Parts: sequence; structure tokens; C-alpha cells
Amino acid sequence: MMLQSAQRRNLGRAWTRSPPHPNLPRMDAPGFALLYENGPCLVVGKPAGVLTQAPPGVDSLEMRVRRFLHDRDGRPLDAHLGVVHRLDRPATGALLLGLRRKATRGLSAQFAARSVAKLYWVAVSGAVAPEAGTWKDHLRKVPGEPRAEIVASDHPDAQPAVLHYRVLVSTAWGAWLAVTLETGRTHQIRIQAASRGHPVLGDARYGSRAPFGERETDPRLQAIALHARELHFRDPASGAAISVIAPLPDAWLALGLP
Repeated sequence: MMLQSAQRRNLGRAWTRSPPHPNLPRMDAPGFALLYENGPCLVVGKPAGVLTQAPPGVDSLEMRVRRFLHDRDGRPLDAHLGVVHRLDRPATGALLLGLRRKATRGLSAQFAARSVAKLYWVAVSGAVAPEAGTWKDHLRKVPGEPRAEIVASDHPDAQPAVLHYRVLVSTAWGAWLAVTLETGRTHQIRIQAASRGHPVLGDARYGSRAPFGERETDPRLQAIALHARELHFRDPASGAAISVIAPLPDAWLALGLP
């Protein structure tokens, strides 16, 4: 079922496609998209299947950005590049980076104060009801494994996990959700959705049997329908309020969304 126009307006920028913006230059760069660049900070578009950070010798978004800045500007490969938050390997979307230590400290302080606003778009299986709500659980990172699980609140490793969602569109395959997080736990959106019978499309780790994107022979490279759509923060140099929208990857187009 489609949302009414008034409901769409209430979602604000969560509903809109990426508009051009003269102050948010965008260019294609090797292995990622450059969404925002101003002084000491960057916002890049992370592709699916790439780690945010990795040990030396392993492909990562961080190393791709380092190489790009080195090739374009002659910036030393070991110059400071602050990764102030992360996205799951199979996820896509906007990621904020600091180019100077002072800027990284300022951006990290914004995250710590929860003044950075992030919005995710998620495509899940099944009919999600009600059309808007809050999911509350307790999660823990499973030791030695790349996954999380829901546990009882009195579990010694339990961490509260809270998210808010709104159904943008209901379809034959499931629902397109806009999600904001109160907490930032490992795989939080993925496991909270899956535990309610709504696994993220393509997310075989948490039970999805629905395909998403091109089928990869290496499951570590497989995309899932989890996209960091919007990022709102203050530029650490100017103090200006910055809003960045990450365009959807091509895999989303195959879902037939409006």
C-alpha cells in the first residue's frame, strides 16, 4: 500500500531523491563516490562488499580513500584519515571522514553527543505492521563470530538496542523502511528486523532467502538492502550545518520502488 501524500511530506527528506546542491560537489572516484568535500572533512559513498577499515593488505574503504587523495593531491598515504563511524560490509551509503586530527576530534564529539543525525533506507521481507513504530531489544556481539544476537536483558553482555522505523512503501516482496537509531549496536538494524520476521533483503547471515543485487561467488561481497541514506552534521571548520544524501545503488532500482 502506498503512503498518502501528507504522510510523505511528514517524512521530509527521507522521501526525496538526491537533489543537486552547489555546495555539495560530487564526483566519481575509484571504488567509492565522493559526496561532500570541504576543508578537513569528507563524506564518501561506501559500496557494498567493502570493509570500512581493515588490516594492511586487505581492501577497505579507508585505503581506497587514501589512495585517491594520494593520486589526486599528492597527499601522503600515511597522512591522518579519521574514521569516526562505520558501516557493515554488505551495506552501502554515506560515511563521514576527518582529514585532520582536530576535525576528527570535533566530528567524534558530535557523534558522542548524538548531534549527528543519520537515516537509513532498508528493504525487508514481509508485511511490517504497524506502519510506524519503535523496536526495543537487548543485543550482544557473539564472541569470535561476525554476528550479533538478541539476549535477555539480564545477560551479562546485554546492550540495549532501540530503533524507530516508518514504512515508506509496502510491496509484494515486503516493505521499504526509513529507520533512525537511538543506539548503534553491531548489526542492529539487521538483527532487530530479522528477529521480527523481516530480514533485510539479501542478508543470508540473518535468514534472508530473498535475492538482492548481483549474485556474488564470494558471499563476503554480497550486497544487502541496507543503505545509509542521509547524514546531517556540522562542518568542524565552519560550523555550518551540512546535509548529505547518498544516491541509491543500482541494485535498489530492480525492486521497482517509486
